[in-house]
Amino acid sequence: MELQHWQSQFEAWLRENHVGQDAAHDIFHFRRVWMTSQQLSTDATVDWLVVLTACYFHDLISLPKNHPDRHRSSALAAQETCRVLAQDFPTFPADRLPAVSHAIEAHSFSAKISPTTIEAKIVQDADRLEALGAIGLARVFAVSGALGVALFDAEDPFAQRRTLDDKQYALDHFQTKLLQLPLTMQTMQGRHLAQHNADFLLTYMAKLSAELKGEYAGLDLAAIQPFKTHQ
Repeated sequence: MELQHWQSQFEAWLRENHVGQDAAHDIFHFRRVWMTSQQLSTDATVDWLVVLTACYFHDLISLPKNHPDRHRSSALAAQETCRVLAQDFPTFPADRLPAVSHAIEAHSFSAKISPTTIEAKIVQDADRLEALGAIGLARVFAVSGALGVALFDAEDPFAQRRTLDDKQYALDHFQTKLLQLPLTMQTMQGRHLAQHNADFLLTYMAKLSAELKGEYAGLDLAAIQPFKTHQ
């Protein structure tokens, strides 16, 4: 009941104060990350209030992907979360703030901060799982479209003869980040789910390759073989 109380309080605050965010970092994203996190551990020592709080506030500040300080987003979000919790949630236990702050800072791929607590590991895995699979695929193209990034290089979609550049082509993000995520997962269940979702992205890439060749009924499995060997 305590977690449900805090969840409802956090969602009410976010609806009022976290407005105008893109679909990749809205309240529904926070809710999904929280739901996913609960599937990642049965460890009795997990402080689920820390996990819940970090899930709902980890993207309180999320700088655009083309912002020069993008890598600082999680640190800024952690600082702002601690300020908000102290100011607007006076009954939130202050002794949880350092753990919440660390879990938020460590969730980011670009920040390159290693999680040192089970709570931070769970939050990091849950957020990265959100970047994979069907939702992750939709988020890549939604964010890239908002930034004016091309979907892919039709001449060389998988960068076999050019340097990867996900600031120019959305599909390049699969190789620069998404297909690497299974290797970064911190929990056993997270690794299993990440590999399953990465396989879905590979299937999409095989389908895209086939369609670019005018083959709409099948998959170009040969095109994705190099990426399967790197997982």
